[in-house]
Amino acid sequence: MVEYLMQFNIIWVGVIASMAVGLATGVGSLPIFFTRNIPKKVLDALLGAAAGIMLAATSFSLIIPALEKAGGGMNGASTVLIGILAGGVFLDLVDKFFPNTNLSANSMPENSRRGIMLSMQPGLRKVWMFILAVTVHNFPEGMAVGVGFGDGDISNGLTIAIGIGLQNMPEGLAVALPLIREGYPKWKAFLIALATGLVEPIGGLLGIGLVNIARPLLPFTLSFAAGAMLFVIAHEIIPESQNSGGHSKLATHALMVGFVVMMFLDVVLG
Repeated sequence: MVEYLMQFNIIWVGVIASMAVGLATGVGSLPIFFTRNIPKKVLDALLGAAAGIMLAATSFSLIIPALEKAGGGMNGASTVLIGILAGGVFLDLVDKFFPNTNLSANSMPENSRRGIMLSMQPGLRKVWMFILAVTVHNFPEGMAVGVGFGDGDISNGLTIAIGIGLQNMPEGLAVALPLIREGYPKWKAFLIALATGLVEPIGGLLGIGLVNIARPLLPFTLSFAAGAMLFVIAHEIIPESQNSGGHSKLATHALMVGFVVMMFLDVVLG
């Protein structure tokens, strides 16, 4: 495989690989089309599993690689620390731009009131925060794939691409299922899950074309994405999974299962 790919322009190989990695997010969401009705109890458990998956992805796919790429020591740890806090602050600021669920709509015209009430559903707001965090998290992963190819080592680039692509599949399902839970059509949930992964080719192109610039940026971008994920998981997803009408313990068990499964994938796939 490596010998075959070496006859092609490495930039195009890297772009195609990062595109495939991004599409894996959509592939992972495909199971939503194979069942008609998912009970709320199951959806609540899957939301807890999604939180566990993203906690593991944050730890093993973002924070640990960021520390390794930062080189360790005081400077490396400081870079990652600042990146995590910056990512959390960024999501906190973004959160302020979402509609306030406590606003009163009684004084609104009927058409406007209906639209605003739909946009202010707390559960749906949390889901969109989660989707934004996943999208932020996918960009530096795409950069990592691009840097792998940009270094001129196709074997290393392929290893990174395959590992991240397989990890992206459960992430795609983790994005689609909460949307189904909030009443979105399956095709729309699939397209949104697919779209979250399509930032990876952008990051991949940046990593390939600007490898000497992108490589030093990776520790900060990875840790920034980790901070964004930690904020939305702690502030939105876990509380939502625990406020599920008697299913909180089930959601907790599902979170643990999601965490260990994603941890296993991250470690085994390198």
